[in-house]
Amino acid sequence: MTVTPAQLRAAALGTLSAQPDIQTALSEMGFVQADPIRAPARAQDLTLMQRVAGYRAGDLERLYPVLDVEEDMLPNYGFVPRSVQAALHPREVAPLHIEGHAPGLSAEVLAFVQAHPGGEIHPREVQRHFGAARVGNAWGGQSSASTRALDGLHYQGRLRVTRRVGGVRLYGPATHLDDLRSAPQAEAERTRAVVRLLARLYGPLPQASLRYLLSLSGYGLPHLKAELRVALQAALKEELVSATVDGVKYVWAEETLLEDAPTPSGVRIVGPFDPLVWDRRRFAHLHGWAYKFEAYTPPAKRVMGYYALPLFWNEKAVGWANLKVEQGQLVSDLGCMPGVRQTAALRKGIAAELERYGRFLQLEG
Repeated sequence: MTVTPAQLRAAALGTLSAQPDIQTALSEMGFVQADPIRAPARAQDLTLMQRVAGYRAGDLERLYPVLDVEEDMLPNYGFVPRSVQAALHPREVAPLHIEGHAPGLSAEVLAFVQAHPGGEIHPREVQRHFGAARVGNAWGGQSSASTRALDGLHYQGRLRVTRRVGGVRLYGPATHLDDLRSAPQAEAERTRAVVRLLARLYGPLPQASLRYLLSLSGYGLPHLKAELRVALQAALKEELVSATVDGVKYVWAEETLLEDAPTPSGVRIVGPFDPLVWDRRRFAHLHGWAYKFEAYTPPAKRVMGYYALPLFWNEKAVGWANLKVEQGQLVSDLGCMPGVRQTAALRKGIAAELERYGRFLQLEG
């Protein structure tokens, strides 16, 4: 099969096709990565605004209680439909880290949440009941012991996030996972489903990148890491399509038809965790430059900015944008790669995209 970089770019950009509503987009994607930084909005909102007509920042959080969606871990933390979550549980994990600091606390917190009237509880209420003892967290800081217990119980599938208030997760019993604990899906079925999902969501992508995504998915399926590798080998032989482009072996789901992908047009400014740009290996190969996420880079060493969003024009990534809201107005700082012509069409496209961001952020004027 002869495949060109232009076809790969077109197929990847085709994942930005607009869906009629949030639920359809979530079901089509299968996983939306989350991140708390707002610059100018959270990662999940930036991803969905590119795929849902009329989407506004915060819509996912606002509608979460009535959507078929759960917060969970796959290759990263994010949002999945319950059909996808069924492949992730029961999640067999080692004893929670918090047990080494506060033996028995997790079981007590679980019983407390299960007995709480109303079906959900705020972490502050749990902390008031169990005290404000603090323990080390994965980021080198200190967290409330009871909050760590809530996080661990959520990861185990014993609790679920019922909704968020001001960005804070409220928890309740994960009764919808009870049947999976007694009668889980077959391991081969679970791992093959994850391989198919990642290949469809992030593809077409280098085979090495798919392997990396599956290694990260060990967080979602910690006891099935070896089975994930077996599932990938089976999928490469039986399901996934492949081609070598410029010496790089690409793979993609068989339902992704490269020859039918329309040539992209217009300007899009996408978030750094969007599936379109998540794989830096693919980005550099198809667009000819290295995009860097620099939020955690010391300011003096940043090249593109704190939270640079890649800027696409037609089929190519040609630069980046740093966007922020000041006094109710969207402020943009744009950068373009050398050699990109600042044509009237490009300027007009950027203006239209920034206007769309203004509506997304619900800014005046």
